[in-house]
Amino acid sequence: MIKKEKTTGYLFESNNDDYEKLREEYLTLARRIGQYDYWYHSKDDPKVSDAEYDVLKRRLLTLAREYQLGSRHVLEKVGAEPSKKFEKVKHAFPMFTLSNVFSEEDVEEFLIRIKKFLNLDKEEEVDIWAEPKVDGLSCSLRYEKGNLALALTRGDKITGENVTRNIRTILDVPQKLPLNTPEIVEVRGEIYIKLTDFEKLNQKQKKEGKEPFSNPRNAAAGSVRQLDPSVTASRPLNFFAYSFGEMSEEVAKTQKDVRVKLNDWGFSLPHPVALCKSEQDLLAYYYKLLKRRLELSYEIDGAVYKVNDIKLQERLGVVSSRPRWATAHKFPAERAITLLTKIDIQVGRTGALTPVARLEPITVGGVVVSNATLHNEDEIRRKDVRVGDMVVVQRAGDVIPQIVEVLKDKRKGNPAVFEFPDHCPVCNSLAIREGDDVVLRCTGGLICEAQAVERLKHFVSRLAFDIEGLGDKIIKNFWEEGLIRSPVDIFTLEERNKSTLTPIRAKEGWGDLSEKNLFDSINNRREIELNRFIYALGIRQIGEATAKRLASRYSTLETLKKSMIAAKDHESEAYADLISIDDIGPAMADDLIGFFAEGHNLEILDGLVKHVTVKPYERQQSVKSPLTGKTVVFTGKLVKFSRQEAKARAESLGAKVAGSVSKKTDYVIAGEDSGSKLKKAQELGVTVLNEDEWLELIKG
Repeated sequence: MIKKEKTTGYLFESNNDDYEKLREEYLTLARRIGQYDYWYHSKDDPKVSDAEYDVLKRRLLTLAREYQLGSRHVLEKVGAEPSKKFEKVKHAFPMFTLSNVFSEEDVEEFLIRIKKFLNLDKEEEVDIWAEPKVDGLSCSLRYEKGNLALALTRGDKITGENVTRNIRTILDVPQKLPLNTPEIVEVRGEIYIKLTDFEKLNQKQKKEGKEPFSNPRNAAAGSVRQLDPSVTASRPLNFFAYSFGEMSEEVAKTQKDVRVKLNDWGFSLPHPVALCKSEQDLLAYYYKLLKRRLELSYEIDGAVYKVNDIKLQERLGVVSSRPRWATAHKFPAERAITLLTKIDIQVGRTGALTPVARLEPITVGGVVVSNATLHNEDEIRRKDVRVGDMVVVQRAGDVIPQIVEVLKDKRKGNPAVFEFPDHCPVCNSLAIREGDDVVLRCTGGLICEAQAVERLKHFVSRLAFDIEGLGDKIIKNFWEEGLIRSPVDIFTLEERNKSTLTPIRAKEGWGDLSEKNLFDSINNRREIELNRFIYALGIRQIGEATAKRLASRYSTLETLKKSMIAAKDHESEAYADLISIDDIGPAMADDLIGFFAEGHNLEILDGLVKHVTVKPYERQQSVKSPLTGKTVVFTGKLVKFSRQEAKARAESLGAKVAGSVSKKTDYVIAGEDSGSKLKKAQELGVTVLNEDEWLELIKG
C-alpha cells in the first residue's frame, strides 16, 4: 500500500494524523445529520426514521467524546430554521432536546454522570421520574392571565414558528386555564395523532387521490404547519403536556408535582409513569413500557428519565444544548435481509474515499433503506462484502444504516472480491493512505472537483455564511463553469458578471430577477460574526460550538490569526492558551495551527477580508457578576462541589474557565492537594481563592 508523509492541506484542510479515519467518519455523520435536520423540521419530510437518526447522533457523540474529534456542534444544533410560512418568535427559554441512551450500560453512565456532577457518592439515591417518550411534534403553549396567547414549534430551539391559530383547533389544548394560575404559564408538550386516527386519515388521503403519510409523527407535523387553520382543524390532532417553560411564579418542586399541576389545569398526560430510585427501577420501567408499547393508542419510541427534584435540575443545567438532568432511553431498532447490488465510492470534502453499499430497497421497521456505509477498504475485507451478496441490514449500531453481516450460505457462485480503487473516481488522481490511516485519500487537492465543491457547499451552508440561492446544484454548476472556484470568488461574482458576455441572467433557468436575488443574498452576507466565519472555513474538527469558543477567547479574526501563528511553537504562551480552551486538545490544536500555517489558506483569508467584514465576537452575558470576562482555573480536589459543577457555575456567571495558569488568569480556585498550578499562580501573582472564598465571591 502506498503511503506518504503527512502534509498540510489546501484551504479548509490542515495536518493529518492518526485519527483521520475517525475524523472523516465524524464529518460525514455531521453532514448527514444536518441534511436530515433540514428535511425533518423545515420540510416535514423525514428522510430517515427516528431510530436511524438517533444512532447517527449517538455515534457522533461517541467520536466527539472518546476520540476528541472536534466539537459537538451537530449535537448542539436542534432542528432547523423555522419555515418562512410562519412568523418567527423567540422562545422565552430555549426548547432543548434530550440526549439518548440505548443500553443498560448507558443508563448506568447517565446516573453516574449526575451523581458525579452533584458531588454525590455512588451509593446515594437520586429520584428519577420516568415517562413515555411520545413520538410527535414538540410544541410550547404560552398562557397570559389564563388565556392561550401563543403557540410555538421548537424551530431551531431558540426561535420557533407561530402556529397559534392552528393549535387553537386541537380539542385537548385548553384555551383558558383555571383561576388563580400564575400570570405567565408556559406548557411544553407533544402534538400527536392516535394510531387508529392515523389509519383513517390515510384512508381519506387515498380516497382523495393524495399521497398517504408515512407515519403519525409526519402527519402531525404536516397538519400543524398548514397556512389554512381549517386544514389543521380537519386533522385528528392531540396534545400531551410534559413540562413547564417560563413561569411567573413557582408552582412545583418536583417533576411529579409538575404532572399533578398539569392534570389539575386540564391537560392530557401520557401513561404509564413511575418514580424510580435506582438503575434497576429505571430498567424495570423501561422493559415494562417496551412490553406495553403495542397496547398504547399512540406511538412512543422510548422512555424519558428526568431528575425529579427541580432544584437539582437547575444545578445540573445544560451542556451542548441538552439538559444534564434528563435523557431518552430509546427502543431498539430492527433488522432485515436484502440484496447488495452495487458498491460505489464517494469522495468527501477532505478527499477521503468512502465505499457505499447500494441495496435492493427493503423496509426496516417502516422505513425504506436503500444504501449503507461500508466505512473503508479494511471494513469491506473484514466482512468479506461482495456485490450480489445477501446481507443483514440494521438500523442500529455505530453508523446507520449498516451491514451487520454477509449471509455467505446464501452466496451464489463465487462473486468477485471488491477491488478498492487506487485512483480517485472523480479526478483520477492517485488515492493513497497517509501514515497508519485506514482511509484512502485523493491527492488531487485543487483539481478534484468533489473536494472543492464540498468545501464551497460548507462555506455557504446555513451555520456558516448562509447564502440563500447558492444551493448544491448551483455551486456545482458555477464550479464547472469556472465562476466560483474559491470562497473569494463568491464575493467578486457580481462585479465579474458585469463585464462578461454571458451574464448569469442569460443562462438556462435564470433571469433578471433570479440573478438580482442571488446577488442580493451574497451582498446581505458581507458582514458576518466571527464564530460563523471560523466555522465556514471548514477546519477539521472545528464545528459550531468550538468556533464559538474560539471566537469568545480571541474576539477578532486578526487576534485569532496572530495567536495561531504564534502557537506553532508548542512551548509558547499562545499554545498554552489555546489548549486551555475547553474541549480543545492537542489533536484539535494541531489542526488549527496547521490551517493557519498554510500559505494558501492565509491568501484566501486576506482575500476574504477585502470583501467581507468579520464582526468582533461579543459574549452574551445573561447576568453581570464579579466573574464577567474573568479567566478562572480550578485545581486540586474540590470538596463542596464537583469540578464539573464549579466550572458550569463559573461559565454561567460570565467567566472563561481555562485548564492552565498564565498571566491572563484572574483567579485560581485551589482545592485540596493543589499542585503545580497553585505554585505557578503564586509565582505569577495570580489571586488564589479557597472554596469558601470562591463561594463568597459568587454568592447571589
